[in-house]
Amino acid sequence: MAAVIAGLGGWLPPKIVTNDELCESLDSSDKWIRTRTGIQERRVVTAGLSTRDIAVEAGARALKSAGESTTDAVVVATTSADRLCPAVAPEVAHLLGLDTVAAFDITSACSGFLYGLATSAGLIAAGAAESVLFIGAEAFTTLVNPEDRNTRPIFGDGGGAVLLRAGRPGQLGSVGPIDLGSDGAKADLLAIPAGGSRQRAASGGLGFDAVPTEDWYLHMSGRALYTQAVERMTQSSRTALARAGWRVDDVDWFVGHQANARIVAAVAEELDLPAERVAVNIDKVGNTLAASIPLLLTDYAARGALRPGDRVLLAAFGAGLSWGATTMVWPKLAVDAFR
Repeated sequence: MAAVIAGLGGWLPPKIVTNDELCESLDSSDKWIRTRTGIQERRVVTAGLSTRDIAVEAGARALKSAGESTTDAVVVATTSADRLCPAVAPEVAHLLGLDTVAAFDITSACSGFLYGLATSAGLIAAGAAESVLFIGAEAFTTLVNPEDRNTRPIFGDGGGAVLLRAGRPGQLGSVGPIDLGSDGAKADLLAIPAGGSRQRAASGGLGFDAVPTEDWYLHMSGRALYTQAVERMTQSSRTALARAGWRVDDVDWFVGHQANARIVAAVAEELDLPAERVAVNIDKVGNTLAASIPLLLTDYAARGALRPGDRVLLAAFGAGLSWGATTMVWPKLAVDAFR
């Protein structure tokens, strides 16, 4: 039994924030941001929009792409859920008209799509579901310090989703061998300190003000993360290729998590992949964490750059630290553009 991608969809909030607009309230410049990240603009949520809404929009498009109105399970990968409790997936399922199906969240940050893909494929392989709607959705700009010039320009909001069906190994769209890994010893390189059970909003009679304001936002050690991202994504990609029996020359498209244009380019260089086989859209969307890879797939498939039969290598790296990679031969899908 294999999990096969039968539908694909993505959605971005309508509000666009350019680098110039961002720098009106931030000590930075368009040139500084573009040079270091490759990002020119990003989408951001506005009042009344949340991760739940993004997930519903992306999920509906994936169902439409697959020609389906129902599924057996909904899995949402997100690091910016609407609330600490409960999970957002049951609400998403309800709003999609999928009441009573199994629904749960996973939190693996920027590696969420690879971890969620493995989880969803496992539900199918175990016979727990014939089909799974898997969504990566983020409103992560709400968790970034608006005064931090090192993190605020990087992130954008959005969602991407796939509808997975039970199928045969080797079938077009079937998910190949998946490599996953983590290194919790380096968890503090990318973390939001406050809000969990370790540093709560109120503990021992102390109120909200006892927690430093900056601890409610993302902390990032950029240089150390760059080295880790390139090393781990390269290693994981090589492992996934070996398990699939592929050579680097077999890869038509490298679809890497859009964290930073320089990271993606460095991984491609380590793998000896030419630039024309590297998919990139970070310039228009920024780092959308778990939504990054499905949004990139939606983008390239909708405009015909990603064609049936293309061999695709997927890889991601994120907080945890966590990483993963897999392969697939692209299927024929009806995909609408998300812009």
